Amino acid sequence: MKKYFRPLVIASIVLIYLIIIAGAVVRMTGSGMGCPDWPKCFGYYIPPTEEAQIQWKPNHEYQKGFIVILNKELRIATNDFTSSTAYNSSNWEPYTKHDYAKFNVWHTWIEYINRLTTVLSGIPILLMFIISLWFWKEKRKLPLLAGLTIIAMGFQAWLGKIVVDSNLLPLRITVHMLVAFIILAILLYILFLTRERITSVRFNTTFKNVLLFSAIFTLIQVAIGTQVRQHIDEQLKIVADLAKSQWLDPPTLTFYIHRSFSILIVVINVWLLWYNKKMQLGLSKLNWVIGLIALEALTGILMYYFDFPFLSQPLHLVLSSLLFGVQFYIILEVFKNKVIEA
Repeated sequence: MKKYFRPLVIASIVLIYLIIIAGAVVRMTGSGMGCPDWPKCFGYYIPPTEEAQIQWKPNHEYQKGFIVILNKELRIATNDFTSSTAYNSSNWEPYTKHDYAKFNVWHTWIEYINRLTTVLSGIPILLMFIISLWFWKEKRKLPLLAGLTIIAMGFQAWLGKIVVDSNLLPLRITVHMLVAFIILAILLYILFLTRERITSVRFNTTFKNVLLFSAIFTLIQVAIGTQVRQHIDEQLKIVADLAKSQWLDPPTLTFYIHRSFSILIVVINVWLLWYNKKMQLGLSKLNWVIGLIALEALTGILMYYFDFPFLSQPLHLVLSSLLFGVQFYIILEVFKNKVIEA
């Protein structure tokens, strides 16, 4: 059984990245409220494919929890019943968690696929936890970390409900994304603990601190980026999807901070790469970091100067999550391997 553990960890990491990608597409397309309730969608396990399915109909069988749109308001069934020829308000009550009462089939199914990806990711994580129990005597960290991953996934699912119920409150969206990064970090740590080859790493205190700050700055940059994205979402409500040139016109102070902060991130990571080569530390993944930062800058330039080309927004977020993942793994290589001070 133990031989399946590491492949399951890798599969879990891949699926977490797929969740991040799906979430980015949801954000790009404005599909976050495609399903007004959670975990079901308009009360269904499989979402509706046309608006007629969520409109009140006479002589129709409804189940408790089904949601319809009536007079531009969401109504939820309070029990199982079959409707008569006239609407009976005693069978329904207003859906009070939010007042978003719109249906767009594309938004609904994009959000549903996002949720489905999250559910599917739980399968290898659950199997990983079960198999980790075989390591209890020899490497107790593995089942403990696997159990922590299960707890974090449960919290993330609950947080997803809170995000929907709040009608996509910006702060909760940011926390939701950062929790995904935490889950990713835990899985990468588990992957690191199961590696076969252990190497020695030379570094001094300055290098260690700068490396740590580089990952922290990446997280800060992602958090600031979500606020820029929130401004764009607000602009979308005003100028609509077709006026992309006006999404950041004029740019906000947060945007300028986000752009300027990226310069600091580049300088720090270029120094880390230079020091790595100078001292021959063997941290080849620092080359990946520089490559990801370059791609991240490119997508940022495309969004600002070329009016947000298709997929540039989700790609920008996915690259930042890849960047954090690589940086975190490098930190593990430096902090958790045998250390020989330079």
